[in-house]
Amino acid sequence: MARVPSAVVAAGGLVGGYGVARWTRKRPLGGAVLAVAGAAAAQQWRQRAGGKAAGALTAAYVAAFAGSHPLAKKVGAWPSVFGVAGAVALASWAVADRRK
Repeated sequence: MARVPSAVVAAGGLVGGYGVARWTRKRPLGGAVLAVAGAAAAQQWRQRAGGKAAGALTAAYVAAFAGSHPLAKKVGAWPSVFGVAGAVALASWAVADRRK
């Protein structure tokens, strides 16, 4: 069975978490999507690139989530979410996915 790249999992978690929170109007549900995808991506990062890289990418994932909020005030919610998701996906690909 083909594996989903960790870059896709991480970006999907950021976009999906926001989308679920927005459309259901239940922020905790969106947070659950964000957390599950982040945990799945972190596990892949650890397997593919080691613990230090996984820690750094997990920090980037959390920072992207936090940073999307002030960025949304400047560029709008969806552009902000897509921007930070793209940045995390690029970092994930560069550190973990391109090795396989």
